[in-house]
Amino acid sequence: MSDARIPLPRPTELSRPFWQAANDGRLVLQRCDACGHYRWTPQILCTNCLAEPFTWTEVSGRGKLYSYTLVYRAPLAGFEVPYVLAVVELDEGPLMLTRIVDSAHEDLAVDAPVEIAFTRASEDINLYTFRLST
Repeated sequence: MSDARIPLPRPTELSRPFWQAANDGRLVLQRCDACGHYRWTPQILCTNCLAEPFTWTEVSGRGKLYSYTLVYRAPLAGFEVPYVLAVVELDEGPLMLTRIVDSAHEDLAVDAPVEIAFTRASEDINLYTFRLST
């Protein structure tokens, strides 16, 4: 394993509640107070109806593998290859760009069920990764 570190997210005022919940092992998304639409990434306005009020809401952390690729060439030192870069469609609707961990590459398939599997990256950051569900 390399001593190099991967770049980590830098929470903003808007995204801080998401990262705080992730550190507690919970997946939360913004849910529009006007139309109930869940959204990812954090936004000021609803991506469905353009309303501003929202509530951070805990979601199931379950979904399906929407798309994926195996990455064999590290973009920076610190990335261990190969790794799975994926798009997960949450049961609540939003798509999340993520990594698939703790899962055999040969078991991956589009529409396979997945669940949240947070990965500790630093004292302050839990990354939202996913793994295949059983």
